[in-house]
This record gives sequence, C-alpha cells and structure tokens, in this order.
Amino acid sequence: MPEQSASRPLGIFGGTFDPVHYGHLRLAEESLDALNLGAVRWIPAGQPARRASPRVGAEERLNMVRLAIAGNPRFELDAAEVEAAQPSYTVPTLERLRRLEVVGEIRPLVLLLGTDAFAGLEDWHRWTALFDLAHIAVAHRPGFPIDGDRLPPALADIFRARFCAEPASLSAAPAGRIVSFAMTPLDISATKIRTLLSKGQSTRYLMPDAVIDFIQKHNFYPEN
Repeated sequence: MPEQSASRPLGIFGGTFDPVHYGHLRLAEESLDALNLGAVRWIPAGQPARRASPRVGAEERLNMVRLAIAGNPRFELDAAEVEAAQPSYTVPTLERLRRLEVVGEIRPLVLLLGTDAFAGLEDWHRWTALFDLAHIAVAHRPGFPIDGDRLPPALADIFRARFCAEPASLSAAPAGRIVSFAMTPLDISATKIRTLLSKGQSTRYLMPDAVIDFIQKHNFYPEN
C-alpha cells in the first residue's frame, strides 16, 4: 500500500457476512472517499458473540469475503477472528489491532457501523471502551442523519459530546470521535438473500458472481 494511504485513517468493518453482499461492499467503498480512509480492513467474526450462530462456518464466510473484495486494492482482509476460534467481541478485536505489530497506537482507526448497529451500541460488550480505541463512523440514508434525541440516553450523551461534523477531524486523533456519512441506500440484507436461496430464487445482482458461484458449489443455503 502506498505510504500516503498507510498514514490515513484505517476503516474497520466487522460482521458475520453470512453471506457478504453488495450492501456491505457499497458501505465499505463509499466510506473510503467520504471519510478519506487509507483502506478498509474487513474482519469476519469467527463466532459472533451477540447473535445466533451463522448458517455457514467461519472459514467459508472468510472465503466468501475474500472473493467479494478481490481486485480492490483499498480493501484488506483480516482472518484473525476466524483463526482464534472463540467468541468475537469488538473491543478485544480493536485491542488486538492496537498492538504495535498489527496497526499500533498512533494510526486512527474508524469503526464502520450502520445506524441500527450504532443505536444498539449500549448492548455491546464494554461499549464505552470503544472510544478509547477507535473513532466510530455511522452510515445513514441520504437525508436522514442521526438524530441524537432518538438514541438511548447514555448513548445520546456520548453522541452529543463526541460528534464531529467534519470527517477530516478523524485524522487529528487515533480515536474518540463520532462522524456520519450518507451512503447509497440499497435494500439488501443477508436475511433476504438467505430467504431467496432457501426458495431456490435468484440472488444475481445482490452479490458478486464469484460469491454466488461459491455458494452454489458448496450448497451453503439449501432449498427448504
């Protein structure tokens, strides 16, 4: 990666990716320019701690992400959570990234979230520690910015204290700020894709063809 890109904030995009789809890809892609990120690091969860077990195994989901992001030089893949074979929590993941031999303490990290995930942040493991380790960037629909008055009280207080209107502010500190950015609205979800697959219906143009081919080859989401 060019030195200039390596010095810019690094986007962190975690999830189960069961399966990965164009909604994920557009969020990551649009965050790069909206937030002036040097790259986005994708981190599939090995064993998600806060939700039901994924339909597809960790290694297979990792491979689907690998196929989906292939050819994009601004996307990176982090397999450590899959290889750890233990429940994945965001704060320990960020602590791992902050080790000197991984990313270190100086480079700004930007945790990428959707509005629903951000609104539920109080339910996360050690959630207030997130701001000691990374900034948070929330993707929202155009014309529908985050309304602090609609957030749970404790999160609303932190939002008002930490929100910055200018994404350029992310480069000024390694962690601690909240920004938002509008992204192209795509009505695509992993749940919808799994439902289509269970009915034997087409998922073309919802996911990269390479991911569709991989799913079909291994029959990951069989028809009911």
